[in-house]
Amino acid sequence: MRFSNLIFLLFFGLSSLGYAQKQGNLTYEVIVSDISIPWGFVFLPDNSILITEKEGKLIHFKNGKKTIISGLPEVTVRGQGGLMDIELHPNFTENNLIYFTYASSEGTGSGANTTLMSAELKSNTLINKKVLYKAEPNSRKGQHFGSRIVFDAQNRVYFSIGDRGNRDENPQDITRDCGKIYRLNDDGSIPDDNPFVNESNAKAAIYSYGHRNPQGMEINPFTNEIWSHEHGPKGGDEINIIHKGKNYGWPIISYGVNYSGSKFTGITKKEGMEQPLHYWTPSIAPSGMAFVNSDKYPNWKGNLLVGSLKFQYIANCTLQNGKVVKEQKILEGLGRVRSIEQGPEGYIFVGIEGVGIIKLMIK
Repeated sequence: MRFSNLIFLLFFGLSSLGYAQKQGNLTYEVIVSDISIPWGFVFLPDNSILITEKEGKLIHFKNGKKTIISGLPEVTVRGQGGLMDIELHPNFTENNLIYFTYASSEGTGSGANTTLMSAELKSNTLINKKVLYKAEPNSRKGQHFGSRIVFDAQNRVYFSIGDRGNRDENPQDITRDCGKIYRLNDDGSIPDDNPFVNESNAKAAIYSYGHRNPQGMEINPFTNEIWSHEHGPKGGDEINIIHKGKNYGWPIISYGVNYSGSKFTGITKKEGMEQPLHYWTPSIAPSGMAFVNSDKYPNWKGNLLVGSLKFQYIANCTLQNGKVVKEQKILEGLGRVRSIEQGPEGYIFVGIEGVGIIKLMIK
């Protein structure tokens, strides 16, 4: 843990009891403290919070108390993999279903790969668990598990899986898992209109391909489009609007280079491959994203918030005509921003590694 984060926790760890701190015109308050890597979180109908801790714990925070949810499957903590994103079924109040992604060693090959599971949440226990998708084969590599989850208006579930460090084989091959965004019906079945259902040997769950490591995905509340961002290598982090069956180019086209500085491709554009809506060079290592459609932040309404792991801030992106026209760095220096959500009352909440979940306000 960085020294600055330690000081923050020592002095401001009681923020959940009503203490708040200022940064410019922002006020933030620690709502849930002492979370190492809050990979994802979601609000339940009673405004309590479910939080995934990457090390393999699912935490229910209610009335100032943290309770560990029992019944999780075995989670393989390997490199960037562990317990990752979480989302409620759109009809959660009727069915109590949650969906989450995690690294699992089940299936073919040694190591682990990303899995999507649904489960019913009952009395702080997961029951009726069902594996909806398991990427195969497993890999002993520790990078690029993804993963984010969203639902569309038809209750279809989308989730991302990174290329697992195999950029030359996985992302461009629709007969292989990884480096993809997938779409399933909420029961795990394949939608009849998925783009590759009639392609020989294709993974029928694939919705889009040519991705590196998408760790942000949201439905744009103003357009109902699926927006995603993904890690580039050294440079070339991207924001993309995800369309059915499209190829997003990795690693054939990219605005990035190898970590050594050498080039792995000489082109940034190619026919049949999508251009990013926006990209960052140098890389900010994006994780988590949220659209602001709340009156709590009148000057930000319509903006896109993207977390930076590398530089430890939120990129507050002003959008015009579907383009990023301005970026403002906010919430700098508190720690690696892992996850961002707009809560049910319209406030923005942020998961920060080594700190926990904070509530963001403008004063």
